Amino acid sequence: MSSSSGTATIASINDEILALQDKIKELKVSKQDASAEVNSMKALKEQLKALKKEGGDENASGSSSSNLQLKTPKGTIDHKPEATLLRKKIFNTLENIFLKHDASTIDTPVFELKEILAGKYGEDSKLIYDLSDQGGELCSLRYDLTVPFARYVAMNGITSMKRYHIGKVYRRDQPVMTKGRMREFYQCDIDFAGSSDPMVYDSEILKILCEALTALDIGQYTVKINHRKILDGIFQLAGVPSDKTRSISSAVDKLDKLPWADVKKEMTVEKGLDEKVADKIGQYVGLKGPGYDVLEKLKSDQELMAIPLAKQGITDMEILFRYLNVYKVLDKMSFDMSLARGLDYYTGIIYEAIHESSAPPSKSVNPSVPASSEISTTSGSKPSKSSSSSSSKSNAIVNEDGIDESTIGVGSIAAGGRYDNLVGMFAESAGKKLNEQVPCVGVSVGVERVYSIMEQRRKQTKEKVRGKETQVFILGLGGIELEKRMQIATLLWDNGIKTSFSPKVNPKPPAQWKQADDDQIPFVLILAPKEFSEGKVRIKAQLGKEENQSGNAEDNKGVEVELSNVVDYLKDQLSKL
Repeated sequence: MSSSSGTATIASINDEILALQDKIKELKVSKQDASAEVNSMKALKEQLKALKKEGGDENASGSSSSNLQLKTPKGTIDHKPEATLLRKKIFNTLENIFLKHDASTIDTPVFELKEILAGKYGEDSKLIYDLSDQGGELCSLRYDLTVPFARYVAMNGITSMKRYHIGKVYRRDQPVMTKGRMREFYQCDIDFAGSSDPMVYDSEILKILCEALTALDIGQYTVKINHRKILDGIFQLAGVPSDKTRSISSAVDKLDKLPWADVKKEMTVEKGLDEKVADKIGQYVGLKGPGYDVLEKLKSDQELMAIPLAKQGITDMEILFRYLNVYKVLDKMSFDMSLARGLDYYTGIIYEAIHESSAPPSKSVNPSVPASSEISTTSGSKPSKSSSSSSSKSNAIVNEDGIDESTIGVGSIAAGGRYDNLVGMFAESAGKKLNEQVPCVGVSVGVERVYSIMEQRRKQTKEKVRGKETQVFILGLGGIELEKRMQIATLLWDNGIKTSFSPKVNPKPPAQWKQADDDQIPFVLILAPKEFSEGKVRIKAQLGKEENQSGNAEDNKGVEVELSNVVDYLKDQLSKL
């Protein structure tokens, strides 16, 4: 009796949860507050979990395994073959560019000692995943690849290195899966450690970033750029107390998402900054536009130029823009005084790459993509002229937290900057004496966000995506023996050609054609008894059903090739793809 009663309770709670999910979706797409409903749903889920735990043996088998929920943890995802293959192409593209710029790669543990990561990420430190004590060492999952690199350089006494690293990082953030915001995700980093003349390494890193984003073919992008010393100089000029510099900097960094009024409120009400000081900051942080234009405006400001820190940053930027012009990427930059980057370890230039998908659909990207040719003095993102409430309703994607993901942008797609003190700080803390400072500069490309943009574009164009890299399918006709297909497969495998065939002894031709077509394999090698006995095979370009039906009949039959020439012929054809 109690078992059926428990089942009824579980069923009723499930019904309530489903009803709440529908309600939350309605409220979110109509831009209404759904916090009460979200809290109710969370409470019901906790109640459901407790009930299931109590009635774990309610099935006839007596097993509690019926309560197992087959899902990945919140903020994580299984990557299907198609998604994994596309990510592999992204990695290969980036790796080839990194190698072109004289970099070598390393790998570091996915978890670090907790004290290594502590105090490096400002307000984002709360997003670090701490691990339970597993034998005397307190550890945390790595938040990024930069701090582990600085630890590696300090630990090994390295004074000069160009390194790239592709690996997973972990953040206890609020996930938005369809926009590439996850709790476990890949980063692709390249960093230069060691001394160079001013802005030489910085400009090359920005050149690499532009090469990478162009090669990934994601469309137009803009690189927002600023200098921590200029920003700190503005804070000095405005009268920001030194102990509030980083927290005020973190507030300024929200200007790409919030209007100035909201950011000012955070500075004054939440962080206790004097209103006049905030107003002085506001005179500068809305400034953005082409590098040289903004630079001239700053240089003409006698008050600012009287601050040594700001003057040093402005001198750096003048050199940087000169080098970026040589590298032919200056037009991709927007000198943006609102860019602050919340991480504590940056000391010099800082930058973020944005795409037209970076802002929510209801907002325009600020600064514009591509980079504007004029100076702007506005702060905060602006409503988009093309936004439509009806279209947002029809495209709503509400996640388990009741958030409509269709109303959220992907954010920045790459970010980085100069961090001159991090290696020395690690060495000093460990009691190691460095003969010279090891300054560093680098950039990190967010693979999941790039993938999200590529996936959005693919859906718009209805482009097919392959889940495997197989190049040739061996198709047997007329009862040709399985061993013959194995023989040809061995020949192709031994020559580096990715090959597949049916595992059946006597497969039917339609099933074989379907396999080749479903897997979008570019070439089919046809084995027929008569041709094979003469030392020949037929090779056909597999263009898909529609093309094969409408194309030239002779072409559809394929090309007859001598068995001795099969490898050379296929390699020549594959090189043209």
